[in-house]
Amino acid sequence: MAALRMRPVLRAAASALPLDDVVLAHARYRHRGWNRNDPLIDTYRALGELPRIAGPVPVVLIGHSMGGRAALRAASHPQVRGVLALAPWLPTGEPTAQLSGKTAVVVHGEHDRVTSPRASADYVRRARADRARIGMIVIRKGDHAMARRSSLWHRTVATVVNELLHPEVPPRGLTAAGCSATEPLLL
Repeated sequence: MAALRMRPVLRAAASALPLDDVVLAHARYRHRGWNRNDPLIDTYRALGELPRIAGPVPVVLIGHSMGGRAALRAASHPQVRGVLALAPWLPTGEPTAQLSGKTAVVVHGEHDRVTSPRASADYVRRARADRARIGMIVIRKGDHAMARRSSLWHRTVATVVNELLHPEVPPRGLTAAGCSATEPLLL
């Protein structure tokens, strides 16, 4: 179900960019669960294969739940320009130093009962204390599966991915607003 849930999210991300400018890749995890950092290892493996397939392209990692945790952890990879973590699973003490020099946005549903919006907000605060450029967006009445208000989830994904791949100077848009807000943006 998790892989199926990401299909419309990835289509939304691709819709924000000209198709000749984007390579859409979906990393598959070899094992279920976090088991000894397996999802992170699989994410690095996929990032290592990408230059052979597409060249040295800028990358925005998008991950949901455990995949959001893996995406945030893999932010230090040189090709990663930004991270979009959707309803990420962020246990207490999750590291943030790898976000240095990157931009990340965490999007969480207000009514998520699987992963914690509060844990995400705590993570964002700790990452900002470590000087990360990170923001948080909360989808009103949103759930973990991104089924409630799915069109808003998809528009948010499209907007943030486009902004992460094409950053403006000075920064503007939803990503910049999320990264500069003192509290999570509520949509």
